[in-house]
Amino acid sequence: MSTAANWPTMARLTERHEVAERTMAFQFQKPVGWTFKAGQFIDITLLNPPETDAEGNTRAFSLSSAPDEPAIMVTTRLRDTAFKRVLMTQPLSSEVKIEGPFGNLTLHNNAKRPAVLLAGGIGITPFRSIVVHAAMEKLPHRIFLFYSNRRPEDAAFLEELQALEQQNHNYKLLATMTEGAKSARPWKGEVGPINYEMLDRQLKLAESPDSHPATPVYYIAGPPQMVRDLQTMLANAGVDSDDVRIEEFSGY
Repeated sequence: MSTAANWPTMARLTERHEVAERTMAFQFQKPVGWTFKAGQFIDITLLNPPETDAEGNTRAFSLSSAPDEPAIMVTTRLRDTAFKRVLMTQPLSSEVKIEGPFGNLTLHNNAKRPAVLLAGGIGITPFRSIVVHAAMEKLPHRIFLFYSNRRPEDAAFLEELQALEQQNHNYKLLATMTEGAKSARPWKGEVGPINYEMLDRQLKLAESPDSHPATPVYYIAGPPQMVRDLQTMLANAGVDSDDVRIEEFSGY
């Protein structure tokens, strides 16, 4: 696990807004000189909260903001825990302690190899950071983002991720819904969980007839069971485990 040379520091809460049903983004003022890589995470500690519980006052959050964006942003599903109740109700300008960044779920260096990002639900957070960073920096990597949710209402950042295709022609989004029939919004895209047939079909469509595509690097982020299922799917398809990077989201 890699760590940048940053320090524990304070950050002020500047904004919070809903990005999907029961999913909130929290923005914090970025300390001067504080840096991170797209795809990393931080620990956030509440300072003297009015309530606490057995889970404590510190949580790990993937950074959903890109490194060059002006604020630090984390995004989370809302659960009925003391930590999230305090985060939802504490006044703007309240301070929290942040530590990190940590983690190595970062884009590989060899731009000749495509990046295939597999996200389930709130697992989109590190990938939002990566694809926004790639667009802002005009990175040459081919990036394919497969994003699974139950319904469009549950898909954080969906419209933004769709719009990024116009900004970065090296990037392709494939969103799929597992319970689209229960949605109040019309959905005409892919349905069902991410599977290898879906990946294979979309990756082949992106190939030019005379191309010789390099082996992709796969990234998986989401609930533990989904991560395990997708690891098994890739292994059964013959993907080398060295070409798969994962991050599990437990208890979000």
